[in-house]
Amino acid sequence: MSTAFAGPWNSLPDSLTPWILDVIESMGHTKMTPVQASTIPLFMKHKDVVVEAVTGSGKTLAFVIPVLEKLIRRERKLRTNDIGALIISPTRELATQIHSIFSIFLSAQPGVQSENTDEAPSPDHPPPLLLVSSNQSSPAQDVERFISSGANIVIGTPGRIEEFLLGRGRSVVNVKELEVLVLDEADRLLDLGFQTTVTKILNHLPKQRRTGLFSATMTDADAISELVRAGLRNPARIVVKVQAKRPKADGQTERLIEERRIPASLQNFYIPCRASEKTVQLSRIVSFEIEQHEASQFIVYFATGACVDHFYDILPTVLPPGSSVHSLHGHLTPSARTRALNAFSTAICTPSSPAILLCTDVAARGLDLPHVDVVVQYDPPTDPKVFSHRCGRTARAGRSGRAYTVLLDREVGYVDFMSVRRIPLQKHRYLSKDQGTITDDDELRPEDPDTALHLQKIRQRLLTDRYLHDQAAKAFVSFIRAYSKHEASYIFRLKDLDIVGLASSFGLLRLPKMPEFKDVDKTEWVDADVNWSTYAYGDKAQEAKRLAALTAKSREQSEKEQEQRRTQRAQQKKVNAPWSTKTVKQEEREARKEKKKRKKLWLKTHDGTQNELSDLKRPREDVQDGNDEDDWSEIAREERMAKKVRRGDISKKAFDAEFDL
Repeated sequence: MSTAFAGPWNSLPDSLTPWILDVIESMGHTKMTPVQASTIPLFMKHKDVVVEAVTGSGKTLAFVIPVLEKLIRRERKLRTNDIGALIISPTRELATQIHSIFSIFLSAQPGVQSENTDEAPSPDHPPPLLLVSSNQSSPAQDVERFISSGANIVIGTPGRIEEFLLGRGRSVVNVKELEVLVLDEADRLLDLGFQTTVTKILNHLPKQRRTGLFSATMTDADAISELVRAGLRNPARIVVKVQAKRPKADGQTERLIEERRIPASLQNFYIPCRASEKTVQLSRIVSFEIEQHEASQFIVYFATGACVDHFYDILPTVLPPGSSVHSLHGHLTPSARTRALNAFSTAICTPSSPAILLCTDVAARGLDLPHVDVVVQYDPPTDPKVFSHRCGRTARAGRSGRAYTVLLDREVGYVDFMSVRRIPLQKHRYLSKDQGTITDDDELRPEDPDTALHLQKIRQRLLTDRYLHDQAAKAFVSFIRAYSKHEASYIFRLKDLDIVGLASSFGLLRLPKMPEFKDVDKTEWVDADVNWSTYAYGDKAQEAKRLAALTAKSREQSEKEQEQRRTQRAQQKKVNAPWSTKTVKQEEREARKEKKKRKKLWLKTHDGTQNELSDLKRPREDVQDGNDEDDWSEIAREERMAKKVRRGDISKKAFDAEFDL
């Protein structure tokens, strides 16, 4: 702990404002962390800074304090529509957290003294602070609140900041007096997801400003390539490294030092297992930590929001009794995300009633949840840079913490991959059913007998509502898609994934129709015994819709079957027609063909004049049959009908029907 701090606050070159120092001490920060001791003096001396430090190292205070000091020490007071500081964060949750820290300071700010009297203004005077990423206000309301409060510190996400500065507030908000710009989690803000928006904002801001970039994963390539676009001029680069001493075999501490990108007080483990055992291991990690370390607050990370929704419904069936489960992902509404985060952070947790937050990477960066004991990565992140951010939700500000990553047997190469990135992972043995004993996880280890039991429990839960089955299939498909897009694709290869075993860990009732199952051995898979025609939704409206669709499909199928039967009967009738009828029709067709041949022959040998045609229509003496005149009339009628077909007056089908062709 002695190396985690860098001296008292009064050791700064420029003394802090007394009331700011009082607030810092009231928050329990009696000493500065290395990142604070390195950043605050430079930022206060009008230097641009690029700060890289591990999560939980105090980066937020490293820019909150300089921002406040700069605005307090301004010689000229900001006007009502002026902005003095702008803080941009990648997520709404992180923006809200930064806003709360500023609020702690500003709520303790002494009243501004009047020019003519010693009286302070009314205590209900609104603080000069505005959060424009609130889920309780629209962009238009943000501008109204800015005008009414006279805020000079604005905090928000890129999209809402762009709307605030360049949209509805373009003619109202003045940025010419901007003192400080802070990009928190800068590597996330400067990536492709926010590139266009952040560029527009930076081009709108004045060049004469101080800019700070803060992140836990600001690599050299990231910083150098983006500094020009971010508008930094001759910045000071601050990198706070974490070093740990390697112990000798005899137990004595060795002088050799290794560098880490995660807090020194964090124990980072990985557990290898089969695909069908992932959910079993997740439930046992929670039970093991509760029994062995009295942990009470957990965060579990999944690959997609659909997976979070699915496990939010099924995990209570396999977790210890008394556990409260919360879900948080980017597809939830802003109000739902705020409620979930508040419920988890304010929950009264004990080992007998632990709180577990299931989330995606939306809760990976910057969130300060100081009481989190354990982080579990059910799915390793598709972006390796997010790994350290996930782990950093525990072991913050010098507290100890533990993190687990569940890896399949073929994914253990990820450990070496993380080691290159200076994130060491220590192997943890496979957790057995008896939490007091831990067995080896070699290839000869038989499959966990609890896998079938967990599958049965999850399936029983899914059978209570057809919606849960649909959600489980959606979660499974979304995971497969995310897995196929992993950046470390040479480690996480879809063709090596046991997707049948993974479907078992999801508790699926049957395998979904996916091309990934085309060449997969499914002999060990057994579908659940379900009557799919009576398997109903819990929601009455949804069930009524399903029944209506089922009835329509049944009616359509019945009509199709009837049409097929009619077609078959017609074909059979044609096959079973009498021989005599077929012979007569054949003779008639032969006679018509012969007449057409005679007509064509006559047309070739005569010029077709009216007189000759009239003579031809007279009865011929050399023909004994007295029906020649009728035959020629029939031929003439056919010719007239043929002309109508050529003109398009009648169809070929009607012509054939007329002459029984």
